[in-house]
Amino acid sequence: MTKNKILILGASGFIGNSLYKELLSYFDVYGTYASQEGLYGDNQVFYKYKVEDNALDVILTKVQPDVIISCLRGDFEAQYKAHSLLVEYCLATNSKLLFISTVNVFDGNGTFPSYENEIPFSESNYGRFKISIEKLLQTLPKKNYVILRLPMVLGVNSPRVFQLKQAIKNQAAFEIFPNLVISVTTADKIAQQIHYIINKNGKGIYHLASKDVVHHDDLFKEISDKLSDKKPIFKSVYSSNEDRYLAILQKKNKLPKTYRITVAEVIEDSTLKDEIITLKK
Repeated sequence: MTKNKILILGASGFIGNSLYKELLSYFDVYGTYASQEGLYGDNQVFYKYKVEDNALDVILTKVQPDVIISCLRGDFEAQYKAHSLLVEYCLATNSKLLFISTVNVFDGNGTFPSYENEIPFSESNYGRFKISIEKLLQTLPKKNYVILRLPMVLGVNSPRVFQLKQAIKNQAAFEIFPNLVISVTTADKIAQQIHYIINKNGKGIYHLASKDVVHHDDLFKEISDKLSDKKPIFKSVYSSNEDRYLAILQKKNKLPKTYRITVAEVIEDSTLKDEIITLKK
């Protein structure tokens, strides 16, 4: 079966919007938005949907997607219910569900970077919630799901870089974590990688992260230096006396070299001249 009709749940968000723009020219793409009526209200391929609304079954009936990409946010209980419905839909229609997960499923580890085949262990509510959705997806046949774990996502239009720019502009505090070692990526690279995974009918678990790691404080100090001669007020936060890892790396499901990214490339992409986010229609 040719997988050509895609539904992006949360297509109005930072990552969802990058996915929509990347996939639009190649597939029949639909999306959902939560509240931005001015941007999406008149767009015939976008459906208004909040995860708490219980309207997902109506959208699935209308669109009948072959591939669903979940970038949903919102109440955890409502999200779990929505993903239960998605699993039922994929079982009934032999469709594929791609779920955006997070490095936080490993935030209870901390000693080393984490790889795809390791058992998640989280100490945070957010990480434990994401683990529960991952387990739900794994009740599907392996060919019907993909779990996409993301590290910190940066880029010129990312919320974190915007926060840093505001801190520089207003000489405000910006928290850095000197003992935290992380991997990173950009929304545009994620979109390219997911496009490749869809084309190659990928399955299982992917870690969509940089090939290397970096200390949190070094990363943001370098980005700050490249953005401006001024500096924010860097506020160092120490959670331990030794290095702690919140990093994912690829081992089992490695993507081709052209679809990988380095910390240096993420820094470069995060310090380009400001871009205007536009929505293709």
